[in-house]
Amino acid sequence: MTETPIDPPPNDSAQRTFHDLQAYVALPRLSGLALSPDGTRLVTTVAALNPERNGFRTALWEIDPAGERPARRLTRGATGESSPVFTPDGELLFTSARPDPDAKDQPEEAPAALWRLPAGGEAHVVGARPGGIGGPVVAREAGTVVATSMTLPAAESADDDEARRKQRREKKVSAILHAGYPVRYWDHDLGPDEPRLVAGSVREDGPVEWRDLTPVPAGALLEASYDVTPDGATVVTEWRVPEPAGATRTALVAVDVATGERRVLADDPDHDFGAPVVSPDGTQVVCARDGRSTPSSPPDVRLVVLPLAGGPTVPAREVAPGWDRWGAAARWTPDGAALIVTADEGGRSPVFRIELETGSVARLTGDDGAYGDPRVSPDGSTIYALRSAVDAPPAPVRLDATTPDQRPVLLLGPAERPALPGSLTEVHATAADGSPLRAWLVLPPGAAESSPAPLLLWVHGGPLSSWNAWQWRWNPWLMAARGYAVLLPDPALSTGYGLDFIARGWGQWGGAPYADVMAITDVALERPDVDAERTAAMGGSFGGYMANWIAGHTDRFRAIVTHASLWALDQFGPTTDASYYWSREMTLAMAAENSPHRFADAIDTPMLVIHGDKDYRVPVGEGLRLWWDLVSRHTGDPANLPHRFLYFPDENHWVLKPQNAAVWYETVTAFLDQHLLGKEWETPDLLR
Repeated sequence: MTETPIDPPPNDSAQRTFHDLQAYVALPRLSGLALSPDGTRLVTTVAALNPERNGFRTALWEIDPAGERPARRLTRGATGESSPVFTPDGELLFTSARPDPDAKDQPEEAPAALWRLPAGGEAHVVGARPGGIGGPVVAREAGTVVATSMTLPAAESADDDEARRKQRREKKVSAILHAGYPVRYWDHDLGPDEPRLVAGSVREDGPVEWRDLTPVPAGALLEASYDVTPDGATVVTEWRVPEPAGATRTALVAVDVATGERRVLADDPDHDFGAPVVSPDGTQVVCARDGRSTPSSPPDVRLVVLPLAGGPTVPAREVAPGWDRWGAAARWTPDGAALIVTADEGGRSPVFRIELETGSVARLTGDDGAYGDPRVSPDGSTIYALRSAVDAPPAPVRLDATTPDQRPVLLLGPAERPALPGSLTEVHATAADGSPLRAWLVLPPGAAESSPAPLLLWVHGGPLSSWNAWQWRWNPWLMAARGYAVLLPDPALSTGYGLDFIARGWGQWGGAPYADVMAITDVALERPDVDAERTAAMGGSFGGYMANWIAGHTDRFRAIVTHASLWALDQFGPTTDASYYWSREMTLAMAAENSPHRFADAIDTPMLVIHGDKDYRVPVGEGLRLWWDLVSRHTGDPANLPHRFLYFPDENHWVLKPQNAAVWYETVTAFLDQHLLGKEWETPDLLR
């Protein structure tokens, strides 16, 4: 068995990747894992640039779990492939909108269908619906496939759905009528269709005959997570329940696959339930129970187990009482005795093992990694996962399922790990209330007392988040390649430090989070290899909020970059896509006290404002209002306006198109170079 160390010797030529934005956006990006029932095949999804270099295309790759054979590409569809999952007999299913060579009169932009790739042979369509197929899961024993399919609300069958869609297309009707909340989600409008659960069996003699399990979901399955019992008889799914005043809560329901009958497993006005995973014997479900927040108390996420035969009156059992971490990505061991989970912890996201009988928790990984999508081998001895870190993009690794504080074994994946232009270290500080603080610090090559590097303070989004994993959109190594040091702090509200640490900043964003950021910055600037006179602050989403708050409360930074940022909280709260969530914390008093727009008159630091028009989480009105508040306060020559507004009409909360991302970095770098390095402002060529 070949074992590759997790820190292989860097490839010097790859280091140039971070100096060339076109080379950087071309790096392949891994996501998700699927393990075959016998444990011999491991499949991941890889996104790479399309031939035009203006978008990403996904493909499926197979990884040898033993670490002996190189990864091999399985699919090459023109529209990409995703959502791989294995059938009990080891055949691979996936979704794709690629053209079906056997279909007649297929539209140019067909929705995603379910495809099967036999161990030997060509991929072919096995199931389709007018609104597409997404998120397939397979019963481990019976092979029943459960998926979501977007369907018009009044449609009584697939044919009826197609007829209604055709009528809308021909009449060019785009209107959507809503009778509830929400109406948008992240980056897309909701409706006119909505997700339904469908189930069926993959056949040799024809396509899947889908059974509609939820003919009138009324939005209950929006972004729902679900699983199916091994015998294929029951689906356990999240179910949104509307509440008065525009709120919703998330219950857990069991749906009978044969009849569509639905019964409630867990429903509580004070909690939301999500991410259900059925036990190997089909008798229990593990899920996340999210204690709902109030204006004075943050949410608290706990992993709980409940019997599948139970109901809302049967109390859920917390699996690790007293463990002050938020477990996620839960997976059962094959014997049902333990759970394998991940959780943020101290700027990392390790893998943990929880013994269900005792509730004891053991940390299995002892490195700086952030692990995702763990998969347990059929014999329970091995865990496969995607490991990333602040200094490493996602890559497949193997772990022992019981050994604590181990280092993972890197498998032969589809992508080489690029060498980095600099080094990574940690900075520690103490908050005003005595709480310990920490941050990652990325240092560029050559940073030294004789040549200190200018510092960029980057505040993470969320705000319930942590700098612990690789970032494709906010990548500090691109800035290190240009000579900047980058500070990545975890202030109050950050995850991985316990509930009390989150509570320090709850409802008072301009208080402890801001003070923590300033305290950790002060410590970083004491280093001789960092230039305390040349600093800038940056952030996106909540990090953009903090950048705006910083702009109105200190002039210590030479420049500020604010992306997809909250500016006027009284405006943000009612216009975001999930107002009911934010209103639990963002009361009128909280919004008034913590809104950055109230301090617009105090801003004299040059600001680069960035916003996408399709951003529904932080609507573009925040960026437009911020821009007007900056421009209207500039009373000098308009030609000398120090601020800039980078606007993306077709991007959302994130800038996802590769060439737009390159323009983003070019503009940010030009702005920082002007104000920190004294260079002349130079507009990126594609923006001229």
